[in-house]
Amino acid sequence: MPLMPGAEPYHHEAGEIGVLLCHGFTGTPQSLRPWGEYLAAHGLSVSLPRQPGHGTKWQEMNRTRWEDWYAELEKAYEDLRGRCAEVFVGGLSLGGCLALRLAEVHGPAIRGLIVVNPSIANDVPLLRFAPLLKWFVPSVAGVANDVKKPGVTELGYSRTPVKAAASLPGLWSLVQADLAKVRQPLLVFHSVEDHVVKPTSVAIIREKVPQATIEELTDSYHVATLDNDAHRIFAGSLDFIRTHASVPLQRD
Repeated sequence: MPLMPGAEPYHHEAGEIGVLLCHGFTGTPQSLRPWGEYLAAHGLSVSLPRQPGHGTKWQEMNRTRWEDWYAELEKAYEDLRGRCAEVFVGGLSLGGCLALRLAEVHGPAIRGLIVVNPSIANDVPLLRFAPLLKWFVPSVAGVANDVKKPGVTELGYSRTPVKAAASLPGLWSLVQADLAKVRQPLLVFHSVEDHVVKPTSVAIIREKVPQATIEELTDSYHVATLDNDAHRIFAGSLDFIRTHASVPLQRD
């Protein structure tokens, strides 16, 4: 199925430190590409895969579940780990949730985590009815493009596929149950005004992952990686990697 222009995955091979980035639910690699390109420009190897069912048509996404998205991330992680001495993982929204799951599974093999407005809890009451609703309603209103900065558009679906969304509570429950396994350094960027993910997710992380550093973003909405605070995220994540990597960056 043809991709939306701009939804292509992004990969850059450089130094011994690799960064795996994961985009959000109904989004595409476009939302994280500037972040990936920034890190690549500073000597990091970057992998930004496109999740199954994303970047084409929302109807295709209804044939996928969270296990499919996680499997794609796992594949990209194993590839990056085979080429790099150390791997950091970052993600936006549900991509942050998948990044946390990867850390729970792989432990210290992942050097550190950077998540932006992570989604690990059910903020949408309607989702409680999704397992039933999916048999009657194929899609509901979309959640993409929550950006404050004028003239910036997130590439994502205008509709939310209900069958795909119905799989989310299972992932959230699993990630929450295993959060104590996240012992890596963790940097969380949290938009004070977010119209997609409520503060519940960050509150849970703050409680269950005591080493997490939480930084508030005051001039961005949910898709902060494309918003006014983007450079703060980019520079902050680079400093975080420099601090916690045990091998030097290839170049500055």
